[in-house]
Amino acid sequence: MHAEAKAELKHRQQAIGELVRPLQESLKRYEEQLCQIERSRQSAYGGLDQHLQRLQQETGNLAKALRSPTVRGRWGEITLKRVAELAGMVAHCDFVEQPQVETDEGRLRPDMVVHLPNGRQIVVDAKAVLGAYLEALDTPDESRRQEQLRRHAAQIRSHMEQLSAKAYWSQFPKAPEFVVLFLPGEHFLGAALDQDRTLIEDGFARRILLATPTTLIALLHAVAYGWRQELLSEHAELAGRLGKELFDRMVVLAEHLGEVGQALGRSVQAYNKAVGSIESRVLPTARKFKELGIAAEKDIPPLEPIESAPRPAPPAE
Repeated sequence: MHAEAKAELKHRQQAIGELVRPLQESLKRYEEQLCQIERSRQSAYGGLDQHLQRLQQETGNLAKALRSPTVRGRWGEITLKRVAELAGMVAHCDFVEQPQVETDEGRLRPDMVVHLPNGRQIVVDAKAVLGAYLEALDTPDESRRQEQLRRHAAQIRSHMEQLSAKAYWSQFPKAPEFVVLFLPGEHFLGAALDQDRTLIEDGFARRILLATPTTLIALLHAVAYGWRQELLSEHAELAGRLGKELFDRMVVLAEHLGEVGQALGRSVQAYNKAVGSIESRVLPTARKFKELGIAAEKDIPPLEPIESAPRPAPPAE
């Protein structure tokens, strides 16, 4: 009895083991997948952390470089040129970079002069005003941050006043009486306007137009459109001149053809007179040779007058 119970228990344990084995295998595979996912996550997070560290380092290097006035100025000039190219303009054709102008007070050199149709020009000066702005970004103190932003707005106003004093419009007679002050970022102007809301109006009063990449692209697009319209106008004018020249030459050709027709008419008249003279005077005498028995091997063929005449050329209207 005891042996039978023991055998029955073993049999049931085996049956239960068979039932549980697939679940154990599934749990094992699930555990392996979790381990693989965790290893992948750690690897991905490690790579992301490296990218973030590298990005932070590069951002720090950029911010450090932009603290240099020379680097900021060059960055502003490059951004200005890129904006002009994005607007469809070509260097040395549609705009010139840093042309030099000699004045009584010294040498002036704006960052860019944009050529307009009819020989007009727009003077653009790029200013990367970033010193106080970068200080505002670095400070965690809000009052200190607002102080630096007010200083940033004051720096832009100072550049605006200095640029107005240069009066580029008097050095470029074909330029309108304003100069574009280009700021290479929308946020630079936005941060300044938050502190000094009269910057744009005061700029207009000083003949200075504050522009960012967005507004300058719109302005240069208008200039490029004007160039295209000017080119179309020049082509239309050239087509008109060519059409007039072609018509004048066609008149001369028609006159020449009329002279040729008249000459052909006179030739036909002379030919018909010659045929008439041969028929009335030459051939009767020649036929008498045949009557006298002095016959040639061939007869003289008849000559027919030309009845048609050249069509007269129509008069030129």
